[in-house]
Amino acid sequence: MTLSIVNHKGGTGKTTTTVNLGASLARLGLKVLLIDLDAQGNLGYSLGIAETSPTLTEVLFEEVTFEQALVAREGMDILPGNTSLADLERSLGKVEVPYYALRDLLGEYTKKYDYILLDCPPSLSLLTINALCASSSIIIPLSLEVLSVRGLEMILNTVKEVQKTLNPSLSVLGILPVLVDKRKNLNTEILDHIREHHQLKIFDTHIRANVKASEAPSFGTSIIHYAPAATSAQDYIHFADEFLKTLSTSNKNYGPR
Repeated sequence: MTLSIVNHKGGTGKTTTTVNLGASLARLGLKVLLIDLDAQGNLGYSLGIAETSPTLTEVLFEEVTFEQALVAREGMDILPGNTSLADLERSLGKVEVPYYALRDLLGEYTKKYDYILLDCPPSLSLLTINALCASSSIIIPLSLEVLSVRGLEMILNTVKEVQKTLNPSLSVLGILPVLVDKRKNLNTEILDHIREHHQLKIFDTHIRANVKASEAPSFGTSIIHYAPAATSAQDYIHFADEFLKTLSTSNKNYGPR
């Protein structure tokens, strides 16, 4: 199954969620691939991967093979990102039908992994659209602040447009509240607002704000490996369990292949 971790707003925990959901699934013995579609390269940095490593750009330009570009970390395969993705974005803009490059590339590889997680850039770009066209579903990490609600509307509008014309099977698996401080009344108010205005699943697991989660990337490791007893590590481990249960009870065939 291929999923996009997406939010058009920056600083909402997309990369953190991609890394730590992936690490939690790998911990359960599942075969996981992470792909960084953000030119900032934060996913690779978070897992201690050199900025000079090949990316999706080199693979699509046929400078290296898919297998040559992969880096192994924490029981996962990683296709990292860097500033070369900006060149890829420009090249895709010159293609007559630029939306299916990633889907076509992944093709056979979707059978080799239980889960492929796509860390999307914080913008509505051709790479984001490619991710949505390649995905069965999306997870939306959402910090519980007022501006995030506005960003949610933008994401949902994008999903609707993609469903209409490019990928009718795309669905929203759910919203994952992140950077949660349960002492703040605003957190509850925002969740109530979302429930009132959208028929979307909000995961029961909330990822609490934790200093260890902020430290882990500088050590090139997930919070699962860096500080497994930390609240955010335990939250992501619980989220992985809820994620799998959600898929198993869904009408769609989402489970591991």
